[in-house]
Amino acid sequence: MVFLVITALTVLGGVLAGEHFHSYLLGFGVASTAVGVCYWITFRSTHYPQFALFLLLLGVAAKMTVTAAGVLIGLKHSLITSPFVFSLSYLFFLFASTYCYFRYREYWLTRFRHKDLQ
Repeated sequence: MVFLVITALTVLGGVLAGEHFHSYLLGFGVASTAVGVCYWITFRSTHYPQFALFLLLLGVAAKMTVTAAGVLIGLKHSLITSPFVFSLSYLFFLFASTYCYFRYREYWLTRFRHKDLQ
């Protein structure tokens, strides 16, 4: 149900963005890439739990780096036509992609647990 709400809000936001659709798509791309990079770095499996805090901080630094690079590239190529639309799009997709990544991780963790129990 939540995925349907996210999809409906995504389509509605794209329609409402109208002439600033490039800003909307750039917000989507930067937010999804930033969260994906942070997720990929932070949840690496390691045999040393002492690295957990380091990986978390490295993930946050990578997320900020991807965001800054995405904004700079968007400004350089004049893709951000409306900073307001970009920031709202970035904020929404930051939360939406974080939710989707964690639901995906939860799905695979429960699948592996059920596999181990059988």
